[in-house]
Amino acid sequence: MSDFTEFAQQNVLLFLALFAIVGMLVGSEVLRRMRGINTVNATEALRLMNDQDAWMVDIRDAGDYKIGHIPQARNLPLATLKERLSELAKAGDKPIIVYCGAGSTAQSACALLKKNNIANVYSLSGGLPAWLDANLPVSRNKKP
Repeated sequence: MSDFTEFAQQNVLLFLALFAIVGMLVGSEVLRRMRGINTVNATEALRLMNDQDAWMVDIRDAGDYKIGHIPQARNLPLATLKERLSELAKAGDKPIIVYCGAGSTAQSACALLKKNNIANVYSLSGGLPAWLDANLPVSRNKKP
């Protein structure tokens, strides 16, 4: 045990970084739960798309969307999302699954949608990379 204490004393910055990272991870999960944001993995998202005709919403910018996106996803960049809420109201009671490049920004977008009375909202856990890791298809815009 004294070896561990000595190691910790000699590597204070390393331990501070560890505690900061753990704190951010725990904090983001607590914030997600406080906001009431539901998350789905790629398989669950696909099931919602097939069974309930869920809408996929890509909040990345148009350039990233053109490089590759989930088939039938609507591109509503986060910067314009608030102005384009009426487009999502057309979904009615259908689930709306929001995704981004990593998964964290989508949670903020979901909170915005919930705040504006769009209730059936989910965040794709892990974003587009999680979709790709599940070997699910991606659409790419063809060059003219």
